[in-house]
Amino acid sequence: MTRRRSSYRSLTSLQRDLAACRACVEAGYPLESWPVRNVHNGQPAYMYGQAPGIVEGEERRPWRGRAGKTLRRWLELDEDQFYATFYCASVTRCYPGRPASGRGDRTPTPREQELCSFWREWELEIVRPELIVPVGGLAIKQLLGITGLASCIGRSYELGGATVIPLPHPSGASSWTNTNRELTALAADLVRDAVARLKE
Repeated sequence: MTRRRSSYRSLTSLQRDLAACRACVEAGYPLESWPVRNVHNGQPAYMYGQAPGIVEGEERRPWRGRAGKTLRRWLELDEDQFYATFYCASVTRCYPGRPASGRGDRTPTPREQELCSFWREWELEIVRPELIVPVGGLAIKQLLGITGLASCIGRSYELGGATVIPLPHPSGASSWTNTNRELTALAADLVRDAVARLKE
């Protein structure tokens, strides 16, 4: 049974409850994994994706599949550097399964997104990151209220005292990055520069 406290003081207790969350299953959604989560070890930045993929669902660790490898290549970070820099979260925390078409992964419904927003709100409250990187249209819309990648990729924003730099999703199923390589490279440059400043 899902447990959510009225408030959290530490990520330890938040993550204990998140690890056992079944809110979407209890609401009738056909999820195919338990929540994927990132252990917090003082990371100064927060990466916010759409939803875990099948590999992430199996390993219960974020950005483990092909998209994660592409993302780390964009940012010129190896695995250790990546996980030491970013506390990784997503709009929804469980692998949602395939859509009826069988192509790609199912996009979480608005209700699933709403049920999972509880965890993001408390993570941001506790972690208080200096840099937030929303990855993909769904994550960007959730955090910034912006729709349309071309209007925000390659730009920097401010949210609650943190710098926010959107990235397109590195999924092989997305053709956006192939037709917008200059904007993608610019956005990756902005994130790399922001990460370098965090280490100064």
